[in-house]
Amino acid sequence: MSDSAPATGLRRPGGRTARTRALVLDAVTSLLVEAGYDGLSIDAVAERSGVHRATVYRRWRDVGGLLADVFDAAAGDDWVPADTGSLVGDLIALNQEVFESLRDESSVTRALIAASFRSAQAAAALRGFWRDRYRRCEVVVSRARRRGEIAGEVDAHRLLVAATAPLYHRLVLMGEPPHAEMAEQAARDAACSVVPVIGGPGYQARPTV
Repeated sequence: MSDSAPATGLRRPGGRTARTRALVLDAVTSLLVEAGYDGLSIDAVAERSGVHRATVYRRWRDVGGLLADVFDAAAGDDWVPADTGSLVGDLIALNQEVFESLRDESSVTRALIAASFRSAQAAAALRGFWRDRYRRCEVVVSRARRRGEIAGEVDAHRLLVAATAPLYHRLVLMGEPPHAEMAEQAARDAACSVVPVIGGPGYQARPTV
């Protein structure tokens, strides 16, 4: 769920084709951050990447195809949420990654989210990316249940969205100045939503900031 996730961890099995893909996708993300969606084009990506225009067009066809492949490439990484030993700690660690990916207005994550509103193909790919990331994060709840921190039925997806969504709302939609405590506050608020079934190691109720 980090800023580098869409742009790194690309599946690069080796060989010329993989190097070409890496060059092109790196060009897509750098141009998107610098110039936004309107600055993306087959010609611009070909020039930035050093890959022949015909090759870019033949493989990706248009800007939507380029953006979709950025998300597809990210889905091939090995990212997993940190295991801190407690549910609250895991949620805080996850939110700290989300926060770092969103704190700068020029971040790749922000640029990709904005581009998804301009391209149906990119929007579909982004939804797939988020589904994959939230599925991976469900282990946070599974670990908490095994540790005895959760003693009842908890919808893992809803809990994870409750923890992470406030950061997107406050930083991206509302444009609030980034403060590091936002990550911990949202994580603890989400954890409180499943009280009283939380009470295991590492949980400490704190007043809302």
